[in-house]
Amino acid sequence: MHLIIFMWGFTGILGKLIQLDAIIIVWYRILIAVSVLFLFFILTKKSFKIQKKHLWKISLVGMIVASHWLTFYYSIQLSTASLGILCLSTTTLHVTWLEPLVMKRRFSWLEFLLSCCVVYGIYFVAGDFSPKEMTALYYGLLSALCAALFSVFNAKISQEVPSTHITLYELIVGFIFVSIFLISIGRMNGAILQMTYSDFGWLLFLGILCTSFAFLVTIDIIKRLGTFTVSLSINLEPVYTILLAIFILKEHQLLNSNFYIGAMIIIFVVLLNGLLKHYQKKKETQKTINESINGIY
Repeated sequence: MHLIIFMWGFTGILGKLIQLDAIIIVWYRILIAVSVLFLFFILTKKSFKIQKKHLWKISLVGMIVASHWLTFYYSIQLSTASLGILCLSTTTLHVTWLEPLVMKRRFSWLEFLLSCCVVYGIYFVAGDFSPKEMTALYYGLLSALCAALFSVFNAKISQEVPSTHITLYELIVGFIFVSIFLISIGRMNGAILQMTYSDFGWLLFLGILCTSFAFLVTIDIIKRLGTFTVSLSINLEPVYTILLAIFILKEHQLLNSNFYIGAMIIIFVVLLNGLLKHYQKKKETQKTINESINGIY
């Protein structure tokens, strides 16, 4: 499980290591991931069928997924991998107000309060940013909004459609979406194939291991360990990315103490949120058990 989270944490580092524009990175990432998933469906003899009534929802989310990756890599290339991944921690802020609207669940003031603490952490991070770094921050926060949107919408769609099918068709739509955008700006030409062997190797790593393999293995991990354990562990992704950025990209030379104060606030709140949800879930489960026992006797 932590190997998968480590690989996800590495995706931010790849935004710096791959010497290509963000949109080209995303185009190749989706192309490689779709190819691998398509092969997986064929080898496992899975049906490609999906009901037409779900296609428009999946298509919308597919464009959101592509937008999430585009804004994420633009944020990293304008600033640092540490900032890009840290902005993603604000995803929980958006989930707080999105879930009551989409999933029809009760609004949580506790989650809202924790989300405000995340915003306070962002205030520390962006205390003395240059205009370029502020632009990177805006892209990063927009990426977090997109991440929250597709997470909540996928939770809704997965009640009726298998996760494997959702991912395959969302990535296909995302690939078409990015391709159309490349054509519209005149970038879909021979130049898109120009890259170093190093870039090609990192793109294969990103598309195969960090995207397709990670997704397929995560499904099995969730079945074995449970949703909470996996969700709580995924919150460690920013920690892995920041540590990797320090050792590989030497970003500690570019970041000041305010960044790390803000980072610690955000990571602490994200972990605390997971622990509180675990306690709440455990309490609700115990209440259900007690009610069942009282009903018997």
